[in-house]
Amino acid sequence: MSIVNITNIRVLNNPTLFTEDYQFEITFECISPLPDDLEWKIIYVGSSESDQYDQVLDCIMVGPVPSGINQFIFQAPAPNPDRIPQSEILDVTVIIITCSYNDQEFVRVGYYVNNEYIEEELRENPPERVVLDKLYRNILADKPRVTRRPIKWQCG
Repeated sequence: MSIVNITNIRVLNNPTLFTEDYQFEITFECISPLPDDLEWKIIYVGSSESDQYDQVLDCIMVGPVPSGINQFIFQAPAPNPDRIPQSEILDVTVIIITCSYNDQEFVRVGYYVNNEYIEEELRENPPERVVLDKLYRNILADKPRVTRRPIKWQCG
């Protein structure tokens, strides 16, 4: 049984420009106090072909965690477009939020992200090089995919 359960994740700035920060309001319940920190990460999947293009946008430690309902806003910079293949910037990708305790990942929440131009002309005739300041992202916030894993919560 998990000691920490995510009860809600709200995407705060959606849709927005590709270059804007990601912002998530994360609410979770802790059924007993945790003496050590929870490690939260936001990961941008840069390519469906290889995880070498994945980027950890930010990693934060939250804790010690008291029992009860806890909430925080997790903000991370946009991915570095130079580390994404040009052919993979437009279209659909994934943003992942993970949480670990004592180096054990116990939950992973993934959202599809659609990166596209808003302007009709650019959508119909996309330039060879992506025009980042005209590219928008839309996170499909109402359809997350949640994966949970059992871990050892106590040492010893």
